Amino acid sequence: MLVPSHPTFALALGAGGARGLAHITVLETFDELGIRPVAIAGTSVGALVGAAYASGMDGRSIRELTLARLRDRKGAMVALFRARVRRAVDRVGRRNLFLFDGERLLDWLLPEDLPRNFEDLNVPLRIVATDYGARREAVFDTGALLPVIAGSIAIPGLLKPVRLNGRTLVDGGAVNPLPFDALKGRADVLVAVDVTGVRVGEPAGLPGRFDAMFATLQIMQAAIVAAKLENDPIPVVVRPPVDQYRVLDFLKARAILAAADTMKDGLKRDLERQLSRPR
Repeated sequence: MLVPSHPTFALALGAGGARGLAHITVLETFDELGIRPVAIAGTSVGALVGAAYASGMDGRSIRELTLARLRDRKGAMVALFRARVRRAVDRVGRRNLFLFDGERLLDWLLPEDLPRNFEDLNVPLRIVATDYGARREAVFDTGALLPVIAGSIAIPGLLKPVRLNGRTLVDGGAVNPLPFDALKGRADVLVAVDVTGVRVGEPAGLPGRFDAMFATLQIMQAAIVAAKLENDPIPVVVRPPVDQYRVLDFLKARAILAAADTMKDGLKRDLERQLSRPR
């Protein structure tokens, strides 16, 4: 059996809301260098982007699809309206007007021909969600794909939890915002894309309800990632310069991608150094 002369790569795409659009630049860099990961892991928005890439789409096609969806503001508002959970009521009886069904949103965001099962993807994919009842991570790599992505992106208070095979799934970023450990032993080189970020500067006043909630989640995620990497460093950690963007800044997709594109040359050099290592 022939052994490849270059090292193999596995790619972990992390949580971070709209900042995760920067994952697309990383995928394009892989494509331009002719690197195809032998395995992908994703959490939250990383699961969403990772599923598209694992299906066989290239980075440029994912960019074009993303920009087409998000520049159509009327279409985005219609998709949100259709995805609204109309009868959602919290425990004290107040109607929650901001709870959405993640699977309905995925039907709008993802390409129509995306495989429905993990087993039909071109590249092996592992997705991390949070098992709400067990209070721990749940890792999926078989079975139905869309419900697992919907569970992994289910940000509390914004997207409804997913009930799957007797388990309730919520945002995977609560337990494992950068799932490189889900790829251990799968490749010679692990590449992890961290978009948890840090907020730049002190806000002028007190943050609003949503800003406070989502920024606190990202502070928690960044602390988890820092602790993981301190205990278990890996060869390549990519941090796109998108810290100034908030969790829900998806309509700023073009600006987020432009900011991420500035790191492409440096990332190419880092990956080329890894490629030059003998196996």
